Amino acid sequence: MHIIFLIIKREYLVRVRKKSFIIMTILGPVLIFGFYAIIGWAAVSSMNQKKIEVVDESGRFAGKFKNDDETVYSFPKKSLAAAKKSFVKDGYNALVFIPKDVIERPKTVQIFAEKSVSLSLQSNIERAISKEIENIKLEQAGITQKIIQDAKVNVDAQTISLSDAGEKSSNGIATTIISGFCALLIYISVLIYGTQVMRGVMEEKTSRIVEVIISSVKPFQLMLGKIIGVALVGLTQFLLWIVLTVGLITVGSTVMGQKETANSAMTARMNGMPGGQDVQSKMATAKNPVADVMAAIGTLNIPLIVACFLFYFLGGYLLYSALFGAVGAAVDSETETQQFMFPIMMPIIAAIAFAQIAVRDPDGPLAFWTSIIPFTSPVVMMVRIPFGVPGWQLALSMVLLVLGFVGTTWIAARIYRVGILMYGKKTSFRELAKWVFYKG
Repeated sequence: MHIIFLIIKREYLVRVRKKSFIIMTILGPVLIFGFYAIIGWAAVSSMNQKKIEVVDESGRFAGKFKNDDETVYSFPKKSLAAAKKSFVKDGYNALVFIPKDVIERPKTVQIFAEKSVSLSLQSNIERAISKEIENIKLEQAGITQKIIQDAKVNVDAQTISLSDAGEKSSNGIATTIISGFCALLIYISVLIYGTQVMRGVMEEKTSRIVEVIISSVKPFQLMLGKIIGVALVGLTQFLLWIVLTVGLITVGSTVMGQKETANSAMTARMNGMPGGQDVQSKMATAKNPVADVMAAIGTLNIPLIVACFLFYFLGGYLLYSALFGAVGAAVDSETETQQFMFPIMMPIIAAIAFAQIAVRDPDGPLAFWTSIIPFTSPVVMMVRIPFGVPGWQLALSMVLLVLGFVGTTWIAARIYRVGILMYGKKTSFRELAKWVFYKG
């Protein structure tokens, strides 16, 4: 056990002390936030307001279309022929022609542009015309706009979970987001850290360092120490990412809240509204998105989710990293890993596909069986847990995952002890099967 601990310590310290680990651990959350901030800024800044000229022969649509941040409508009194010649010079992006019989024949609407119009612009124009035609037909049937507005009702239902402990408020959106995020994080971590184990084993084998190490330790001890050491590196990085992410969210929400309060008070003073301080106090007590998100997350069993996440992260990682380690020991170069990587990758990829189905039906038979099978349970069960899973199903899944890890570790160790010292020989699946049953 002391030897395994020394190997774990070496694997952990070697990776944690690397500059790349320190930089990515510190800059990881910052880069993610910055990445999405840049995408959002680019999406907003690239949105140019489109000017649309409308020739309305029916005379029913003038002034009925609402201008917004995307489109501005203009209704000049000119013929279609004259508008075709001048709309580009006048700075319009498109020309819309509405014939007299558009109510009876709505498909006769035409859109002219110097180049092809974008799908979003076409959809905006079609949506505006369709909505107004519907309003005209409703008015002809004796249904006024007031009746239509009064009939519109937004239902915001409160979801409540019933259990033996009583009633508890729940939130479907928060549950879906948290479950999907946890499943994706386990999927990515298994690939990243499992691949690190494979490459570490391969580097030691190709550099012949392993020949010196094997003289002092058993192959199984070396493999187990390497797997656990990399797992601790992953847990360390996750913990630091969580702390940094929470800090960024807290600082960002505070800054945004202060900015929103200041802008509201300034607007009140500019408009001559008395009581700028009253506006600030109202803004402080007003409902804000950050508070809504935190309240939604508060409806979940966070301690259970965190505990299960750590278990399934370790279980899934240990199960797959043993196989990755066996692949690294069986080959002499990274190009030879492709044929052995495919069978290992297939269950992980399938788990993500099953997870998408489990989000829609977390208690369905497919979600149940894939959350029990060890090769897919780390991803699929993390999708189901926020929705609520019976205790016996969770216990069965955990037990089978532990047994799966033990089984894959035994197989990987049998391959590892032979393959780690095997050079210059093309490995095949048949050869790997022979290594598993070698005696000695």
